[in-house]
Amino acid sequence: MLRDTTGQDRVIERPNPWRRHRTLAVALAVAAAGLGVLTLYLMRYSGAGVSVSRERLSIATVERGSFVRDVAADGQVVAAVSPTLYANVAGTVTLKVHAGDTVIKGRELATIDSPDLTAKLSQEDATLQGLSVDWRRARLDAEHRLLQLRDAYTEAQVDQKTAQRELDRSRKAYELGAYSELQTLKAEDSLEKAKFAFAQAKMNYESQPTLNRFDIDSKKALLDRQQFMVTDLKRQVEALSVRSPVDGQIGQFQVPDRASVAKDAPLLTVVDLSALEVEIKIPESMARDLRPGMKADLEGDGRHWQGTVSGISPEVVNGQITTRLRFGDDKPAGLRQSQRLAVRILIDRRDNVLMVDRGSFMDQQGGGFAYLVHDNVAERRPVSLGAASIAKVEILQGLGERDRIVINGTDAFNNAERVILTH
Repeated sequence: MLRDTTGQDRVIERPNPWRRHRTLAVALAVAAAGLGVLTLYLMRYSGAGVSVSRERLSIATVERGSFVRDVAADGQVVAAVSPTLYANVAGTVTLKVHAGDTVIKGRELATIDSPDLTAKLSQEDATLQGLSVDWRRARLDAEHRLLQLRDAYTEAQVDQKTAQRELDRSRKAYELGAYSELQTLKAEDSLEKAKFAFAQAKMNYESQPTLNRFDIDSKKALLDRQQFMVTDLKRQVEALSVRSPVDGQIGQFQVPDRASVAKDAPLLTVVDLSALEVEIKIPESMARDLRPGMKADLEGDGRHWQGTVSGISPEVVNGQITTRLRFGDDKPAGLRQSQRLAVRILIDRRDNVLMVDRGSFMDQQGGGFAYLVHDNVAERRPVSLGAASIAKVEILQGLGERDRIVINGTDAFNNAERVILTH
């Protein structure tokens, strides 16, 4: 018998329609779900024109608590008394100390050799001696003239009395017939001359002290003028020896030893380490509330001091204001010029204040807006900010406690009303 193909045949079942289109059905279901989610997403975030990653932002929570306004900065120790000594005349300077030497007030630090000044002092002193002799001679001459006039006054007084007696005698003799009328008239004339001479002598004697005073005072004025000049020259000669005005330490030399210097040239600096202050530079916006007398904390090298604000510069340089602080009763020891210290100035402290962390949002559009975060959306909202400290800023209006806002990174929002926050 011939073999057939029956052994090679198998029954083929009719395919199930569900299994045939199962992949397509799954794809359609997934597409429908995605379309629904996208629809909900668009409905929820409609109006959002920008999307920004959360990683680029800083988000903080609004809280209520104690608000401390303070200013912190790095300070530099400076000497409140740090005089620079200058050359009062041109000459050659000789240094007597070295940089860093400890000196006391009055110690000689340098000398200036000025032959012209010393020679001028000798000349003017000789002139002073001559004027002093002239003044003394004027006093002696005045006394001598006054003595002569007094003698003339006394003599005229005697002559007047003599002429009066002669007239009386002549009149009596005339009455007795012993004298002629002519002799009596001559006696009257003699009396008139004696009276005139007496009056002239009296006037000269009484006016001479005034004339003497004018002469003596003029000589004395010349003497005093010369004395002032010599005194000033002596002061300049004494200033050739440069002495320390304070107890302190030698700072910097402005000229080398044995150098020729001009008048008013700086020589060296003396630092008074017992009168130290701290100088800080703070932003203009943070310095508006500072006042002299405010308390401050200073810290450095593991030590702590109390201080007060002593002065605030009225000038703004590069957006900063220079402020100086003075140490309290506890004078620091061991500090050096230009040493760095941490400074914290307490301005104000209030309780139950609504506040949030400080951030760059304060500087955008004058700080009048903030972006309030809800889930994945940041919505622009007007706010009113109050006082600011180093770490916090006061919220006056527009936000509530536990609200979350974007404090840094809002520059990427382009002032959009709503922004989508992505992960």
